Amino acid sequence: MLRWAVRALLQDPRVDEVVVGVSATDEHVYHALHGLPRTRWLATGGPSRHATVHNTLAACDLADTDWVLVHDAARPGLPAQSLRTLIDLCLGDPVGGLLAMPVADTIKQDTLAPGASASGTVVGGNTPPRVARTLTRDHLWQAQTPQMFRVGLLQAAFAHALKQGLAPTDEAGSVEGLGYQPLLVPGSLANLKVTWPQDFEWIEKWLA
Repeated sequence: MLRWAVRALLQDPRVDEVVVGVSATDEHVYHALHGLPRTRWLATGGPSRHATVHNTLAACDLADTDWVLVHDAARPGLPAQSLRTLIDLCLGDPVGGLLAMPVADTIKQDTLAPGASASGTVVGGNTPPRVARTLTRDHLWQAQTPQMFRVGLLQAAFAHALKQGLAPTDEAGSVEGLGYQPLLVPGSLANLKVTWPQDFEWIEKWLA
């Protein structure tokens, strides 16, 4: 899956190099990436996505004005057109942006959410939570990757998050913490994140 994700990034000739952050004890990365052009890996893996990206970015010799794309290894289905559109739009933008999909499903908040009313419910053991409220899906987007920003902005955003004791789950969240509004570039269903065991079946069929 990692090899597919890296190959997806290499589809665009404007990507000078792909740098993969891995654990210092990773025993599989060599076989996964061996032979791929413009690709290297660093032992910069941290306890979270945020830490891994921060460590990897710090280990690269980049100028503040350089653009970087941050991509999940768990998104091996990134289409070339989606990547091309993201790069095209971000290169002309003062902030940068990310691939994302408008939310299509009805969104429910459960009774376990902070501030949600749990009156009259029983939650525990194998009993599933109940619906506290239905949220409007208007103007909601599901974030994907790659997410594209300049190095200097990302480093400032990471420093700000660290100072505030925050650990945003994506780069756009860190940038938003500085008051910026990243571009939302429509992504693709093929670029969904492989998260659950059953996801492997559909991604294998998609990539076949």
